[in-house]
Amino acid sequence: MSCWMPGCPALSMCRGLAALPITCLERAKDLKTRLGILLHKPELGHETESSSKLQLGSRRRDSYREVLEWRESFDQLLKSKSGVNAFHTFLKTEFSEENLDFWLACEDFKKTRSKTKLASKANRIFEEFVQSEAPREVNIDHETREITRKNLSGATSACFNEAQAKTRTLMEKDSYPRFLKSASYQDMTKQATSRGTSKRSHT
Repeated sequence: MSCWMPGCPALSMCRGLAALPITCLERAKDLKTRLGILLHKPELGHETESSSKLQLGSRRRDSYREVLEWRESFDQLLKSKSGVNAFHTFLKTEFSEENLDFWLACEDFKKTRSKTKLASKANRIFEEFVQSEAPREVNIDHETREITRKNLSGATSACFNEAQAKTRTLMEKDSYPRFLKSASYQDMTKQATSRGTSKRSHT
């Protein structure tokens, strides 16, 4: 806006601004810029927060669903890392976690590619879990124990297959049903069901 008439308010304002030191004008511009950024920040923050909440909510829904899937089959439980952890915690209360630890050791053993490592791992697993009076002896019959011992002479990735299968069957038929009936798992399913229902009602 411009005006050259005497007494014009715009002219007085321009003269007043012209009389200010340059540093004051620069500070005013800087302040205006900062205010503009601050005014836009809440919107950006809100979008970021909403996005993170959505991702977190999605992960939580997946974990609730996963907990409920554990009761569908023993395989579903073993496929889930958190399921294996929950089952292991339960087995500790029954002092039988060595069965699951042996099964997991066998799964890891099968992934070994080096023949040298295969033989040393096989001996270590046998001494810890399979041989008679082993520190963490698993509950398998004498025949299976002897078959596994003979397999060590030419260790392959399959040398524990029979012992692992027997231990798995024992867990599936014996420990797994008790795990599903346990207070800890019942609490987990109640929480999963109620939270899942709550999430659906808010969408």
